[in-house]
This record gives sequence, C-alpha cells and structure tokens, in this order.
Amino acid sequence: MGCEFLLVVLVGASRVAESVLPALSYGPSCFSTVSLQNLGDRPVRVDVEGHRTSGALVALAGQEGMTVQLAPGEAGNYRLQIDEGDAWVRVREYIPAADLSPVVAVAGATECVVGNELHTARREVAYPTRNPWFSADAAKVRGETILLINVHEHAARAKLCYSVADAEFKPVCSNDDDVQIPPFGSRQFLIDADPHARVTLRTRGDHIVLQMLKPVKPGVRVYTVDSTIKFGDELPPGR
Repeated sequence: MGCEFLLVVLVGASRVAESVLPALSYGPSCFSTVSLQNLGDRPVRVDVEGHRTSGALVALAGQEGMTVQLAPGEAGNYRLQIDEGDAWVRVREYIPAADLSPVVAVAGATECVVGNELHTARREVAYPTRNPWFSADAAKVRGETILLINVHEHAARAKLCYSVADAEFKPVCSNDDDVQIPPFGSRQFLIDADPHARVTLRTRGDHIVLQMLKPVKPGVRVYTVDSTIKFGDELPPGR
C-alpha cells in the first residue's frame, strides 16, 4: 500500500513544460532542424510533436516515435519526415517532480540553398496565449507575414482587417479575411495593403501562437523572426 501511495504522489506532482518551434520549411533546397540540449544533471523524456500546416502529425526522421530520451548534458538534432512544405513542432518536456525545473534548451534553424548561397535563419521558441491580437500601420509591416499556429485540439478563428480609419477596437474594414484554423493547423497572412491603411488581426482560440516573419531575401524561401513586433494579450470582455 505504501508503494502505491508513493506512485500516486509522484504522478500527481509531475508536470509538463511545453514550447513551440514555428516556421520550419522543407523542400528540394530547404531543410529545418530542431535542436534539444539537456542542461540538467538528470535524464529527461521529451516529446517532439511535428505538424504540417493542415494540422496533420509528422514523424521524426530516423525515429520510431515522437519521444526521445536525453542523458544529462546530452544534445541532439532532429528533422521532420517531410519532403516539401511548412511545419511546426510542439516540444513537451516531462518534469517528474514539482520541485524540479525544466532543463531542456530548445532551438531550431531553417537553411535554404539558392545557387551557391546558403541562407540560414534561426527559429525562435514561442508560447501560445489565449486570443492574441495585433494592430499596426500597414506601412510599418508591409511585405512581412503574420504566422498563426493553433496549438489546440479545437478549431480557432482569425480575422485580418485593413481599415483606413483608425478605430482601435472596432475598425471599419475596407477589406478583410475571416478564416478558420483547424486543430493543430497554421496559417500565414501576408501584409500587402495600402500603406495608409491600418492592419488588425483578431483571433479566437485558447492556445494560439503569433509571430511576425520577414523574408531574408526575395525569392528565398526562408524567413527571420521580426522580434521588434509585439502582440497583444487577450482583450477584456466587451471590447
């Protein structure tokens, strides 16, 4: 009976640390890598869960499943089993006790070969929030792309609005896109509007990641994260 009680306490006290690695591109001249490093002094179990833009699961190349084991100090690089297309990864680190902290460092990179040039872009770890939003003058972000990832088993919604008049919470849209994002799916919104307009993106979903991407070079299928762009938290009810 004592052993059973101890097992229940350990299971109840354990938790999971999650992070998202967006914008992973694959193709004839592009590939992406997910890098994990155990910075702790204990072994860890990590799930590397890959998804296509449609939300479909993707296997890890050379792995039988999505779970990897990392010994203390061990590092590993992983790729998704995709011939061509974009994807994202959810990394889940299992922490066995409440008094322990996450110890796995997560990083990523996308590399594309164009002619004799190798273009490399680092991927930034992101964390989902509830109903994030974004609003800015189109002139400041024209040519950039908002990446939206629905990190949830239920569908999410997003509305991209272009308005000439600056209405902070309820803009009158001269042109808009209202789309549904499937479970674990992703969507990219290219900002291509009148520079005098204001672009606003509103979302509805429990676990959504937003990142602003800028092209490294025209014609090259690789993006860097525009870290100067800030996204808003969930708006108070009624706004």
